[in-house]
Amino acid sequence: MASVPDLTASLRQLAALDGQPPAPVAGPRRWWDGPLDVEGLALGAVQATATALDALTGAAERYTVSSSAASAAFNSLAHLRVDGREPQSFGPMSGFRQTLDGWIRLHANYPHHAAALMAAVGASDPEGVVRALLSQAAVDAEHAIVAAGGVAAAVRTRREWLMSPMYQAARSGPWISFIPPPKSGEHRPSSWLPSTDPMTPLAHLKVLDLTRVIAGPTATRVLAALGADVLRIDPPSIPELPDAFIDSGFNKRSTVADFRDDRVVERVQALVASADVVVSGYRDGALQRFGLDPDSLMSRNHGTVVATLSAWGRGGPWDGRRGFDSLVQAACGIAAQYGTEAKNGWRPGALPVQALDHATGYGLAAAVLALLAERLVTGVGGAARLSLARTAEELYRLTPANCSVPAESMPEPEYHFLDSHYGRLRFVGPPLLVDGVQLAFTKPPVSYGSSALAWW
Repeated sequence: MASVPDLTASLRQLAALDGQPPAPVAGPRRWWDGPLDVEGLALGAVQATATALDALTGAAERYTVSSSAASAAFNSLAHLRVDGREPQSFGPMSGFRQTLDGWIRLHANYPHHAAALMAAVGASDPEGVVRALLSQAAVDAEHAIVAAGGVAAAVRTRREWLMSPMYQAARSGPWISFIPPPKSGEHRPSSWLPSTDPMTPLAHLKVLDLTRVIAGPTATRVLAALGADVLRIDPPSIPELPDAFIDSGFNKRSTVADFRDDRVVERVQALVASADVVVSGYRDGALQRFGLDPDSLMSRNHGTVVATLSAWGRGGPWDGRRGFDSLVQAACGIAAQYGTEAKNGWRPGALPVQALDHATGYGLAAAVLALLAERLVTGVGGAARLSLARTAEELYRLTPANCSVPAESMPEPEYHFLDSHYGRLRFVGPPLLVDGVQLAFTKPPVSYGSSALAWW
């Protein structure tokens, strides 16, 4: 058994998990190079999911963690092949760019973010962006891009982050923050019970998926693999990146809904009324005017489990700011810590995988499962919040990896294949074992937006 950091302390806030031992983890303990214990974060996050599963189903060590499968799952997009084609991960304007006084990390994968970036710096193409940034201070460029509706983060040292007011907000509270439902409002008792099939314990669970990119879709992909009916809703005006959608779309359904249409919002509200779980990954406040924020959802029905994630957390000067894994790494000191000397001088670096996204996703799945276990006892739901910035602080709390000890080699992952609307898919499976057998994705991603705005 691998010894990993215990990230399940947050789950034990709930009576249903009181005394629940962490799920076992088997396999190599180290395999990535670098100064931070990224492996410990990955294994601890998946272990939290498995531990909550044991509590929900009343099992004892039925659900365990495979470190080799976790290594592959945390890099799932890189392992994906679509008819033999490698996926596209970052757009041409995304990445680290040098500024007048340092470096900045840009995220311009989505067309509207790329347009906002160019407008902010007064450029019309990627080369113009590079030239414009060389005449601006990193923090000034960050402020201008964010103000224009783009997403960027100046590369800060760890010390600079620790001295910032955002750090005080990011470090506060537990990794998973649980919020009880309000005392007033409607209470609709749930009739859902876990299935007796250990491979699909979440069969017939209705999950509304209002997430995008990696972290949130990773959480709902796990729930879908466990049998839940996951309906993902996207806005028609900002379609998801195709490869990201394929990678996270297994076992789910997909629909689009224009929230600018009041009739569509009414239909979504009807889905919410009968949902067991609502998972949201939009920035704080973005869904409030539609009544889809956590407080509104719980006040309307105490039986609903609501799980939300954001980039920067709640509170602090960046509350509500857009963000991604790569930007959090840049802001909190990780990019500087992983920097390297090259021919043209020093440049920032990154974690070996987008571990903040994936770890937050498995933490979100664990929170949903823990709240469902609690609901079986109390009859009421609850809410949980996570953020990428708080996950980064969790990573820093782990004992740094001993770089003098060579990382253990990880075998080639086991690949799985399915035919889909997009072609023949090669992919890796979930990092959970059920009685020693790896959990599987059994259904390929559906065509984007092809599902009805309704439950089965």
